[in-house]
Amino acid sequence: MDNKNISIIHPRPSSIVAALYTLRDLNVDVAILHGPPGCSFKHARLLEEDGIHVVTTALDESGFVFGGHDALVNILHKVNDMFHPKLIGVVGTCASMIIGEEMREPVMEANLDVPVIEVEVHAGYRNNTKGVLFALESALDAGIIDREEFSRQQHLLEEATNVELRHGAASKEYLAPSRGDVKYKVAQRIIELLKEGKRGITIMNAKKETGYMFADITLAVNEVAEKLGKADNIINMSNTDVGLGLPRVRHHAECIMKDFEEKGLNVHEIIGGLDEYPVAGATIDKLIEEKYSDYDFAVISGVPHAIPMDHLAGMEIISVTNGPRQVLPLKELGHEHVLVEIDLHPKTLGVNHIVESEFGATLREVAKESL
Repeated sequence: MDNKNISIIHPRPSSIVAALYTLRDLNVDVAILHGPPGCSFKHARLLEEDGIHVVTTALDESGFVFGGHDALVNILHKVNDMFHPKLIGVVGTCASMIIGEEMREPVMEANLDVPVIEVEVHAGYRNNTKGVLFALESALDAGIIDREEFSRQQHLLEEATNVELRHGAASKEYLAPSRGDVKYKVAQRIIELLKEGKRGITIMNAKKETGYMFADITLAVNEVAEKLGKADNIINMSNTDVGLGLPRVRHHAECIMKDFEEKGLNVHEIIGGLDEYPVAGATIDKLIEEKYSDYDFAVISGVPHAIPMDHLAGMEIISVTNGPRQVLPLKELGHEHVLVEIDLHPKTLGVNHIVESEFGATLREVAKESL
């Protein structure tokens, strides 16, 4: 079977949710889901924790037959009066798209003095990045982003899709979820490596707000190395370029770098922006080849499967992901230890400081027992 055309049967993120998160990154104040009130409930609630209002047109069985034009006009007026937003997003759902709802007309009819980004999307696309692309296209049309940023984002989306097809959640027809290796034992292994005088690299290659927790892995390794008198044995890389990305993404990078600085952590190599995780692998591979090829181990957090194995092959690799379905592909790539931060996403929404990770906490506790 052609690997690119396999039918993925395990649950995956949907294009609707991807569009919602993109609107969040564009600093939309209100996102209107045009569909039934239960659509994307979990993510809608999480996004409200992240500071934006998410409402629905609450289409019911009658709306599925007669359409939701009037409901959308009414909710546009209502959210404008209630929240006084500076930017509104409207996102389609499977229900509204199947019955052929056209969202531009009701937006024009509402005639608000606020820009509105319309995203006509459903969850039936093979790649959930379609939802991101549609949101960005609409933002470009509305003048919210310029052509240069749109082209940059489009390239990143193509690469993100390729990463998932090669070694990610779209690489196999079915991937069973796994919690990965036991954190306690992996923490012991890192301490053992440091005590032996081995040299290591921390690589944070995180996706947007998830960086708030993956950054804690970098902090924990450095804290333990310092207590063991091995601080100079660690090199830190992170994709926290503060000048790249949509507005909210740049803000996340600024917050993480500020926390790193306050903790006294030295980031030796900036490998890209927080939205550049699909393409940072080439930079990392080149850096390792030119400067760090003789290091002994690497602790990779975020999206480890986006990093080529070419020059990591001689190192012992410890990877931390938030994807339970990512464990098997990483093991197949040759990562000796794979850990999962299962509750990462809910804990990194609505924050602006580094959040303690389960593995970071485990490593710190095991170090106390070992010293």
